[in-house]
Formats: sequence, C-alpha cells, structure tokens
Amino acid sequence: MVFKRLLGSIGIGGPSVDTVLAPGAVRPGGVLTGEVRLEGGKADFDIEHITLELVARAEAEHDGGEAEGLVAFERFTVAGGFRLAEGERRAVPFSVHLPWETPVTELHGQGLGIVLGVRTELGVAGAKDKGDMDPLAVGPLPVQEAVLEAFGQLGFGFRSADLEYGHIRGTGQQLPFYQEIEMTPAPRYAHQVSEIEVTFLANPAGMEVVVEADKRGGFLSGGHDVLNRFTVSHEDVGRTDWNALVESWVRSLADRHGAPAAYGAPYGQGDAYGHGDAYGHGAPHGHKGDHHGHHGHDEHGHRSGPGMGTAIAAGAAGLAVGVAGGLVAAEVVDEVGDFFEGDDEGDEG
Repeated sequence: MVFKRLLGSIGIGGPSVDTVLAPGAVRPGGVLTGEVRLEGGKADFDIEHITLELVARAEAEHDGGEAEGLVAFERFTVAGGFRLAEGERRAVPFSVHLPWETPVTELHGQGLGIVLGVRTELGVAGAKDKGDMDPLAVGPLPVQEAVLEAFGQLGFGFRSADLEYGHIRGTGQQLPFYQEIEMTPAPRYAHQVSEIEVTFLANPAGMEVVVEADKRGGFLSGGHDVLNRFTVSHEDVGRTDWNALVESWVRSLADRHGAPAAYGAPYGQGDAYGHGDAYGHGAPHGHKGDHHGHHGHDEHGHRSGPGMGTAIAAGAAGLAVGVAGGLVAAEVVDEVGDFFEGDDEGDEG
C-alpha cells in the first residue's frame, strides 16, 4: 500500500513521503529493500533524517483485561543531512536487515492474521512526521517451515496466531513480544490435549522452539498446561526427520503426568527430541502478555534422520488455511486492511 501525507508540522506546501517496499515476503533475519520517494514542497527544506520503524500489533494483558496496540520493535535511519529543493523528486533506496525474531505473517502464501508494518518517519526543521505506513510480509525460515509442515502432516490444524506483549523467561528472546501459533490437536492426541501452541525464537545460529500443550482434565483432575523448550539449528533442515522429531515433542508433553505448570520449580532439562526431564513439572507459566511467560531449559537438538518430506499441500498448506481451526480468511484480510487504511498513532504501545 502506498499513499502520501503532507507534513502537518510544516503546513501546506511541505514535502511529502512515499515509501515503496520490494515485492514479496522477507524472511526473519533477511534483507528488506525498497525506496523512499520524496517530493519537495513549495520551498526548500533540509531533510534531517529518514527513519524506518518496524511496528507490530500485539496484545497485552493488564488488570482491566486485554488490550491491543502498536509496538515499535526496530528503527533504521536510512538517509539524512541533505536539502530537498522546491518541487524536487528524489528516491532514496534502502536495504536493512530484519531482526531474527521478526514474526511470520504468512505460510505458503496464506496469511496468518499477524499485522506488521513499516512506518516512515521524516525529520524536517526539528519536527518529525510518521506519515507513511506500509504492510510488511514475512515468510518462514526453512527450519520454521519444516516444523510447521511436520505439524500439518501429523494432523494438527491451524487455529490462530497472535503476538503477545511480554517476555518468555528462560529464553534468549530479544523483542518485546513473542508470536504464538495455536493449533488443534491431531486426532490421536485429541483425548489428551485440547490445543498446542508453538513459539519460534530465531537467532543467527538456529532457533528455540517453545511448545505448550493445554492438557485435558481427567475424572479426578483438572486440565493444565505443560510446556518444553527445544533448540534446533538452521543446518538441521535437510538432515532431520521432522515428522518424527515433532511427534516426539508432542508425545513428551501429551504423556506427562506432572503437576500443572503454575507453581514454582527448578528448570527442567530436555534435548531436542524431548528426552530428559522435559520442562513442565510444576514449573511456573505466565499468562499471555506478562513479562514472565513460558519457562524452560534444554540442550542443542540432535541432527539425524533423512531430509524433510516434500508433501506440503496436504499438511502445512492445510495448516496455513485453517483446515481444522475454522479460520475465516476474509475476516483476517479485513482486519489487516483496516489497520493500514486507518492507522492511528494513538494506538502505539
């Protein structure tokens, strides 16, 4: 989406800004390219800086309930220190690296309902104007796609995805929020768990995968959440049996009979295959949007097994469009469109 807005602080006749992103989705940690197009006003202006700000719409819990708002999570100054002549048109190309933890907004071309944007800030004569907002599309890293593909092939269905403001304690999380991808259980686990939530925390070497299971209650016990944290490498993509690995993760949670993850306990230990004392035996688990969040500790994942399969259409592609989760794609599109057409700077959190 491209549009222009005059600098309100300068008044009628000020320069306008128009940011155009390169087409296609970018991956976390990848390079975002495009150009900022400026058009001079009715006088010469000194452009002090052109800054790109990455923003996300995230949810936060508070005493009064839950609220949504914009969260800025990265800024890049791409140009500045030049004079824009009256009526001059100038294009400023840019190339910036996204943070590794940038949330994924689409899978196999299907939107997940996550709203990210690039906001352009133009500094002129000591004033700032955040006058251009463009939607940002982010596709999964190969290892993220492999994990989600495996969930899809194992029969899990997409339910929803959102961004939770807060920090997952015990992880290397860098951003002020984290992404949760919620899935309905595969039929063979439906009697044990009602939902699976997956969070990816990527970094240059690999990725932490936080997997949480909402366990169903029994005749004499209530339901509770159990979770664990696993580590995989970017190099694992072509030499891991992802279906077997992901199923071992789920089984380690589904079969757990420990106390609900709500009371204090030391961190558990678990490797990428779910071996060891996988976290969740009485470990604390924060609610959505707090600054404690999930907990856990693990070792680096093993690297073994054949390369990942290629049957995506029946698995992860189904996961993306919500085969079992009932996601209404039109509602997601409307929500994203409303965000960029009616951007309200007052929503920024």
